[in-house]
Amino acid sequence: MSLCPRPALAAAVLMLASSAGAVSAAEVTVFAAASMKNAMDEISARYADETGNTAVVSLAGSSALARQIQAGAPADVFISANTDWMDTLEQDGLIDTNSRVDLLGNSIVLVAHDPDAAPVAIGADLPLAEMLGENRLAMALVDAVPAGIYGKAALTSLGLWDGVAPKVAQADNVRAALALVATGEAPLGIVYATDAAAEPDVTVLGTFPEDSHAPITYPAATLADGDATIAQEFLDYLQGPVAREAFERQGFTVLTE
Repeated sequence: MSLCPRPALAAAVLMLASSAGAVSAAEVTVFAAASMKNAMDEISARYADETGNTAVVSLAGSSALARQIQAGAPADVFISANTDWMDTLEQDGLIDTNSRVDLLGNSIVLVAHDPDAAPVAIGADLPLAEMLGENRLAMALVDAVPAGIYGKAALTSLGLWDGVAPKVAQADNVRAALALVATGEAPLGIVYATDAAAEPDVTVLGTFPEDSHAPITYPAATLADGDATIAQEFLDYLQGPVAREAFERQGFTVLTE
C-alpha cells in the first residue's frame, strides 16, 4: 500500500483549506453617496479584515446611483444622501423595505479656497453675491443631487438664491463641487460639513442654519434583487461600533443606536 508523502499531504491540506476559504468569502456591492467616500474607504477595509468578505463600494451622486439601480445595475446595498431617492426606489419595489434604516445625519457649510478667509454669519443679510463678484459658487446639481438640493433650499429660504443663481457652477456630485473650490476654480462652494473636514485645501466660513433646509438624513437599505444574506450582514456592520467610530470621525451624526 502506497502512502502519500508528508510534504504532499500537507500541500493537499493547504490547497483544500485555501479552496474552502475562497468558497466561503463573499462580495457585497454597495452604492453609496459620494460624500461618504472617506468613511466608506475605512469601513470597507475594516469589514474585509474582520469578516474575510469584500465590500465593493460605488460612489456617486445619490440621484445617479438611484437611476442606475432603476436601470437594473446589480447592487446589494444602497445608501442615499437624502430620503427622496430612497423613497423613489421603495415606491418602485426595488428595496427591501424591512431593512430600511436612517443611518446618518449631516450639515451643509459654505467653504472658501482662500485659507485666510474670515468666518461669516450665514443668514438673510449675508452678502454672498458681492462676495463672489464675477466668480462662481460651486454646488452639486441643485435639482438632482441631495447636497445641491439642500444648498438651494437653504439659499432660497434665506432669500439669497435669486442673487447667486446665475453664478452657480453645478457639479455632478458634492465631491466634484468640493474639488472646484479646493483647486481654486471656484472661490466659494456649498458642501457637506463632512466633505469640508476631509479636504485640507478649503476653509469653512460658516454652517447653514438647520431650519433653512430639510433635515439631512442618509437612509440605507438592502436591495430587493441583491444577495440578501451578505447585504444584511454589511448593513448590520454599518450600524456597529467600528462603522460608528469611522462615521463620527468624519463628522457625521450617527442616527442608529
